[in-house]
Amino acid sequence: MSDTQEKIQDQIQEEIEHARAVCDISGGNSAECAAAWDAVEELQAEASHQRNKKPKNSLEQYCDDNPDALECRVYDD
Repeated sequence: MSDTQEKIQDQIQEEIEHARAVCDISGGNSAECAAAWDAVEELQAEASHQRNKKPKNSLEQYCDDNPDALECRVYDD
């Protein structure tokens, strides 16, 4: 697991604890409770996106660093 994924997982745990506390205080049907769980869902979606992100190969990384290089030119037909 990468450092970014670990940070997101830590944030998810913190938000879950926060959501549970908010819902216990304000009730399970309150707007505050719904907003707290929405924050958890957004973080979980970001974690999923990070896991599915395909790592770049060496040519893609080179072209990101050197977009004007001959090897990185793209021609339209």
